[in-house]
Amino acid sequence: MAVEGSDQVRDTERLADDAAGVARAAELLRAGRLVAFPTETVYGLGADARNGRAVAGIFEAKGRPRFNPLIVHVSDSAAAERLVDLPEGALELARAFWPGPLTLVAPMKPGSGIADLVTAGLPTLAVRVPAHPLAQRVLAAFGGPVAAPSANPSGQVSPTTADHVLGALRGRIDAILDGGPCPVGLESTIIGFDGGAPVLLRPGGVAVEHIEAMLGCAVRSEPGEGISAPGQLASHYAPAARLRLNAVSPVPGEAWLGFGPDPAGIEGPALNLSPTGDLAEAAANLFAYLRALDAEQPQDGIIATAPVPDHGLGRAINDRLARAAAAR
Repeated sequence: MAVEGSDQVRDTERLADDAAGVARAAELLRAGRLVAFPTETVYGLGADARNGRAVAGIFEAKGRPRFNPLIVHVSDSAAAERLVDLPEGALELARAFWPGPLTLVAPMKPGSGIADLVTAGLPTLAVRVPAHPLAQRVLAAFGGPVAAPSANPSGQVSPTTADHVLGALRGRIDAILDGGPCPVGLESTIIGFDGGAPVLLRPGGVAVEHIEAMLGCAVRSEPGEGISAPGQLASHYAPAARLRLNAVSPVPGEAWLGFGPDPAGIEGPALNLSPTGDLAEAAANLFAYLRALDAEQPQDGIIATAPVPDHGLGRAINDRLARAAAAR
């Protein structure tokens, strides 16, 4: 993060997963600085959600468009309910899936104190309670809401390790708390509500089928026009190489991102999300494998991707692949 009043760039601190690291992360957040930290989904780039200047730093560091709202991370459901009015369906989901990879979008309460930039001018706020123990320790030490989109340049592949964050944002942020690889590897599922009815705004780490089973009703998946939640841009999560989706096999010169048994005769760079067809394993590997294959491809290279079943976590995987393959 640039030092105020100068053209110098602050060196990014790498903090350990210990009491001193957590205390330093909380200290920096209180001072209006930017701290990346692990969640169970991906690494988030955190700032005090009540500090408009700090939140502006997130947009600056990521090159994120200001119309794209942020998710606010809180320590528990009670903290979330101090910020938003959760309808009954949202409360049921919170009881079932928090802490965890689920974000709920609901009307923001007057006097919440959340900076205007967080919501991008919308009357609603996206909130979640992360399950990662290190994220929980940071939130407890900080004692307030933390706005935290993925800790990467806007539109690029999301980070699932501290090295991913440092490779892209070193010098633009103040610190990163290193908690190892993220276990889920895909961003949270985002659910909004329209007249009390649940609406899928982004598939993610909680399968829609599980949400429908909990609520006892279908979840509508047409969020309407405009950006109402993070992760809805048509082009997102993109490597430098182009993606060719639902490929049977790679052609010469293409890299291969497989799922299930690989075809014979692969000659170029190849990784398999899950040779056994395990969607949870595939989700955890997706962003790291896209990064690895991208690094081996020329600027105009192509990564051919195998079909992934469009159910459970596969729906979220396909959403990320489709956005990564979209015109930029």
